Amino acid sequence: MLRNLKAEMARKGISGRDIANVLGYDRVATVYDKINGHSDFKFDEAARIKRQFFPEYDIEYLFSSEEQKIS
Repeated sequence: MLRNLKAEMARKGISGRDIANVLGYDRVATVYDKINGHSDFKFDEAARIKRQFFPEYDIEYLFSSEEQKIS
């Protein structure tokens, strides 16, 4: 599970639909499958999400499967 991504989405009010739109997905469930660890984001997808919604965070922080705190 991508806990950091999920937490930052909640903080900024970004929905799975928002991410699905940026990635060109028809199904929001695809985004949540990836966030919940059922499949993985491709690197280019992760980079687009970071650039569009979270430019202030490192990609490693957002897409780590372990929870990390920002220092």
